[in-house]
Amino acid sequence: MSKSILITGCSSGIGYDAAHGLKRAGWRVFATCRQQKDVERLQSEGLESIRLDYADEGSLRDALAWVLEQTGGTLDALYNNGAHACPGAAEDLPRGALREIFEVNLFGVHDLTRLVIPVMRAQGHGHIINCSSILGLVVAPWRAAYNSTKFALEGLTDTLRIEMRDTNIKVVLLEPGPVTSRIRANSVPHFEKWIDWENSPRAGQYRTSLRQRLYAKKEGKDTFELPASAVTAKLLKILNSANPAPRYYVTTPTYIMGTLRRILPTRALDAILSRG
Repeated sequence: MSKSILITGCSSGIGYDAAHGLKRAGWRVFATCRQQKDVERLQSEGLESIRLDYADEGSLRDALAWVLEQTGGTLDALYNNGAHACPGAAEDLPRGALREIFEVNLFGVHDLTRLVIPVMRAQGHGHIINCSSILGLVVAPWRAAYNSTKFALEGLTDTLRIEMRDTNIKVVLLEPGPVTSRIRANSVPHFEKWIDWENSPRAGQYRTSLRQRLYAKKEGKDTFELPASAVTAKLLKILNSANPAPRYYVTTPTYIMGTLRRILPTRALDAILSRG
């Protein structure tokens, strides 16, 4: 029987590539999406798919119950990939914006992981892979909400990994840098919902910087940007390892920033990061 994996956030980008890539590699993939229309699209592409929304606790339980029904009660791996961003200066982020993004990027990930752990304990093995980011290692201006969720995810994952040392459940962080995806376009509705940029003391900076980047029609790749398949390749490396490393970098900037964070004084690193 092929090994099984539950992947979140499969409507596009990293999750979409992982779902198809792992299926080609022989895995039984359960690809989840937040919206039913995307679930149906993935089903039409030959994937086993069901709705799962990190902000909807009932959908987590229902999706996992359905997956376990299909597999006879086992699950070899969980890939927590789903996330969203809410761009804006830290001083312009209302409490509601932070609450909304933490519900998805952290609390939902934690809830789903807690549901899966008893299954893996019972079967005696499992891989839990959490998709963090280069922004879980260092910060970038205008991304305070996303930065903070990824830093929190890193702390939660590191703690879980240490606590799971007495089991055969492997807990791993994936840390991509710039990867081709729709996260920028998908962040626009959250920006428009929460950020009152016109009344911000940084309104001029929004006009000349952030809004131009958010609304610009993207042509070509950003510097060092890699396709989502680069993340899938690292994911497969993790899944094929009986003793994976605690974290895996993807893209050159992640390797660079991981090194600079270790060797530079904070003020020197701040000077580099402040350039965006």
